Amino acid sequence: MKKLFSVMAMAMLVLSVMPVAFAVDVGLGVGIIVTPEEFEPLIWSCADRVVYDDTIEDGRTSSAGQTLVERAHNYAFEGEQIQWTVLVMDKNKIEQIDDVVATIGDVQGVGNDVEVECVEITLPTTVPADCNARILEEDLTGTNTDSLTQGYYQCTLTVETPDSMYGEYFITVEAIGEDGSAIMDENDYWFLNPAIALSVDGDLEFDNVRPGTVSYSTTLLVGNDADDGSGVMMDMFISGTDFYDSASSDARCPLTNRLKLGDQTFDGTDGNADSTQFTLATDDCNINLGNTEVGDAICYYASQGAYSTDLDPRADAEGYVPINYGDTFSEAFYNDAEVIAGVSELTIGAAEYYSGNVLSPGSELAMTFKLGLPEPCVGNFDSGDLYFWGEAI
Repeated sequence: MKKLFSVMAMAMLVLSVMPVAFAVDVGLGVGIIVTPEEFEPLIWSCADRVVYDDTIEDGRTSSAGQTLVERAHNYAFEGEQIQWTVLVMDKNKIEQIDDVVATIGDVQGVGNDVEVECVEITLPTTVPADCNARILEEDLTGTNTDSLTQGYYQCTLTVETPDSMYGEYFITVEAIGEDGSAIMDENDYWFLNPAIALSVDGDLEFDNVRPGTVSYSTTLLVGNDADDGSGVMMDMFISGTDFYDSASSDARCPLTNRLKLGDQTFDGTDGNADSTQFTLATDDCNINLGNTEVGDAICYYASQGAYSTDLDPRADAEGYVPINYGDTFSEAFYNDAEVIAGVSELTIGAAEYYSGNVLSPGSELAMTFKLGLPEPCVGNFDSGDLYFWGEAI
């Protein structure tokens, strides 16, 4: 009985490890594990980079808030804007992109300081050719876009005040995802809010001048003293006021207690530099020493490099140019108040400037002034100003 029981147990054991088969079908299960790649985001610049002027003041050709066509150098000031359009992709899903931002930093790469969040805009139907979107050897140009994995963004960086944005920076657009970050291949490099300044070397003083005569000053040097390395180009202008005796006296020159600067008016056409007589003011320096306020009391001669006021249409026979009135800068200065004008034009960006009137950092204009003191004239005319202006191009 024990032997029989043992045999039966062995038989049962053998049966328990035999495959199960019913009729003519058989099946076997296999487990599957699928792990998608943790796809790091991709970002492409779509060749739609634009620089905008600030909204405060028009330039020679650029209107406030419009495309800054005059800027041909890599510096920008408070209120000016740089704008890019980018295509972003994450093959896991576009929701894996946490943010698309513009960043600035001292070095290239991801992780620089975030300055502005980009705005998602309508995705084109197909991938634009100007994005040049590629994944290794795969060219996506012209393929249908996929809103589940792709996003289209516009990024607008506005230059802040010098307190928070001053100096030289790499600027780019970065896509920050759950599985990594990426920047577009193209980095801008800008000097933000460079200090712009003019230097004046010398004194302008007419002492012990005999009424009814013409006197000449020593030569002043007026220079572009912008930050080293900024590359800021300056378009130069001059204006002034009448002069008065600051003391209580019996001053008179020649008709009242005022030495009149001149009789210039703003009659040039605003905008691009143009030496034609229909655009540039042509009222020349007219020193009048008589008992009248008609004419000019102070004029100047200027030179820089190969250019001077000798051929300026506003100049007298000596090459001296009259001075317009003004104690604030305005668009009316264009084609009226340039220091050197009318010789030839210089194209910078999409704007025209007068050759010899543009100063690079460290460059200087040499300026000599002549005074025609009317007769009669008595008093100490020490209250009044001449202004030198430099407009960053």
